[in-house]
Amino acid sequence: MSTTNLASVLGLTLVLMTSSAWADVAGSYDVKYEEVSTNCTSPLKYPAGKLDVKVKGNSVTVDISRTPLMQGSVAKGGKFSAKSKQGKTSLDGMDGVFSVAGKVTPEGMLALVMVGEYTTGGKALCSQSWNVVGIKADPSAKPEKPAPKKQSTDELSLLLPSILQ
Repeated sequence: MSTTNLASVLGLTLVLMTSSAWADVAGSYDVKYEEVSTNCTSPLKYPAGKLDVKVKGNSVTVDISRTPLMQGSVAKGGKFSAKSKQGKTSLDGMDGVFSVAGKVTPEGMLALVMVGEYTTGGKALCSQSWNVVGIKADPSAKPEKPAPKKQSTDELSLLLPSILQ
């Protein structure tokens, strides 16, 4: 095999290996937020919820409700980081820039550090950080339907026509 062909095969192998690492990060995650630090008088609270990660090439988009969309890049081994542009927060008059950095394990476990830096009227106000942990949501899982309510014989008799009673 010539050196050129060997280099091409190795390059293609590297691209395919890296692409699979990027693909492992993409998905929807069920996450919990644990506040680590804050110097804000009115800190944001994040309830447990969904976090969506989309990957296109080596670019990543992280979508958390009530937070500006974050964009960044994916590295080897499921590591990624992303940062938002300044955007509105759920608190009136307060804007924020958010960033995340962390990784997803091959088993689908997500571990991130998220930082929010807040401003009001263009002036720095405060900052806050969270540990974000979760697991990739199973896309094949269907929500359970509640068991049908059993009707009493009295309720059933009301449903039957009077001729059959």
